[in-house]
Amino acid sequence: MTFDIPKDPTFLGDDVIAEINIDPGFGEYFTDHMALADYDETGWHNDRLVPYGAIPMDPAGAVFHYAQEIFEGLKAYRHADGSVWLFRPHSNAVRFMNSARRMALPELPEEDFMTSVVNLAKLDARWVPGGDEQSLYLRPFMMANESFLGVRAAKTVMYCCIASPVGAYFNSGVQPVDIWVVQEMSRVAQDGTGSAKCGGNYAASLLAGEVGYQKGCSQVLFTDATNHTYVEELGGMNFFMVTAKNELVTPDLNGNVLAGVTRDSLLALAPSLGLTPVERPIKLSEVYEGLDSGDVKEVFACGTAAVVGPIGALKDENGTHLASEHAKTLELRQALCDIQWGRAADPFNWMMRVA
Repeated sequence: MTFDIPKDPTFLGDDVIAEINIDPGFGEYFTDHMALADYDETGWHNDRLVPYGAIPMDPAGAVFHYAQEIFEGLKAYRHADGSVWLFRPHSNAVRFMNSARRMALPELPEEDFMTSVVNLAKLDARWVPGGDEQSLYLRPFMMANESFLGVRAAKTVMYCCIASPVGAYFNSGVQPVDIWVVQEMSRVAQDGTGSAKCGGNYAASLLAGEVGYQKGCSQVLFTDATNHTYVEELGGMNFFMVTAKNELVTPDLNGNVLAGVTRDSLLALAPSLGLTPVERPIKLSEVYEGLDSGDVKEVFACGTAAVVGPIGALKDENGTHLASEHAKTLELRQALCDIQWGRAADPFNWMMRVA
């Protein structure tokens, strides 16, 4: 598929876009265009870049009834010279295929995923903001749209990619947040859909998130569904800890944890900052005891939206465990952001210029 850029695209005025990009928020405004493609028994076809707008859907569309869908999230960054770059889009393409396989959806070939996001970013490059920690968030997604109520994998599917300018995640600077640890609800089941980026996983985290908010916390941390013994991930972010032995430790990809692109990037950056990357099961008791004794120096969460967010305390019904240090957390965040915004060399060739 080619996702050809239209010859006569229509745009909002530059002044309107500039006004929006002063304070775009997150996912509140959308660019002029979107990418679309269809799938049926003949395969993928009808790829196009069209004006952003509503997608017609029959009430019997399978996604409404059986939640057969997946999505991705990646960003385009404007560098100081005005150029626009994507961060590790190939990794998102591979994960998108893996998620599709788990959700019984047709896999979108990596080259087609890449063409859609690259051409959309090129077409709507004027929407990429240039303010501090601002970027253009791209949201590729796929959903079953067959009008059929039988319980089976849909035979017709739609792919779409939309884009939204986003501001700094931390409006007042990067600040540690408190996290509520959930041990009575689960985000995913063992051998379920935890490794797929699908909406159902996020929907399953929302009630626990509300409980966390009521406890004065910004997010929740989930433990394993079987025994609630091991740390897994937050509602939409991966979990890390920095130990007194200068290890950067994160839960291994056991099928319940999403293979985060930011997660993988931090593991790759760790040695350059004097940290040994470690992926292994982490008992919640180890984290609590380590924070209390000093064996665990720092804890943080990471993901595409926030990049890296320091955690000030882990809380549950039995008490609070403080993390008073954040130096390595902030070093890791700065190192990754410097690559993304073109302020530092890119030894991993993660960045891809699109405009």
